[in-house]
Amino acid sequence: SDFAPFTGAKAVLSLWAGVERIVVNPTLSQPLVRMVDPEGLTEGMVEWVTGHVLRHHLGMDRYIVNPAHNWDPVVPKLARDRVVTVLGLGELGGACAAALAGLNFSVRGWSRRPKAVAGVACHDGAAGLATALAGAEIVVLLLPLTDVTTNLLDADRLALLAPGAAVLNPGRGALIDDAALIAALDSGQVGHATLDVFRTEPLPAAHPFWSHPRVTVTPHIAAATRPGSAARRIAASIRAAEDGKPLTHLVDRAAGY
Repeated sequence: SDFAPFTGAKAVLSLWAGVERIVVNPTLSQPLVRMVDPEGLTEGMVEWVTGHVLRHHLGMDRYIVNPAHNWDPVVPKLARDRVVTVLGLGELGGACAAALAGLNFSVRGWSRRPKAVAGVACHDGAAGLATALAGAEIVVLLLPLTDVTTNLLDADRLALLAPGAAVLNPGRGALIDDAALIAALDSGQVGHATLDVFRTEPLPAAHPFWSHPRVTVTPHIAAATRPGSAARRIAASIRAAEDGKPLTHLVDRAAGY
């Protein structure tokens, strides 16, 4: 899109939480506001994440797909004994980490800068990332996509996880090195990957994620923009600007989010 003709625009209000496509646009000179919608985006993300974390925690796939009709009871750990790491503690990641802590999981969180989330062991920086990942049994990626976070979960970092760990990515596809993930799935280092976002969407029919027995694909449904609640957020931002109040949730162009 070319923003240059819109010389009278005071700001650009994004309908999406992710802004990586807009923030690099050289024609954008206005302030950019990302969508923060606790009623829609955040609630939807919390539901998707907690649902799939519980699915992996309880080992439900062995019962959901059981063509041999095997009676194979496996009693799962209690949540307090399951280490779940959330990468990204922004609006979405922080809410998901708090929800998982509320379910009594042993939750670690990681962010670029120091954060505090009740019930979550929070880490930051390069050293903190290794600590957050070491021995994690379930990992949830909810980071913005930037030059720094592209391929963040690579072969070396996948090797830090507990053997057979589950990887959940409802954030951005390029946060994970696809080839490294497939290799980790093939070796058993990663037991399963549940992926909602991809480098190319729709995911091409020939992509190996579709046919891999240890991959679940969902079609970018984890946190859809709900028109009703999003419209209320947009309207509130416009009213605030017209009243001379500072815009909230402004994107840091240098950081990329």
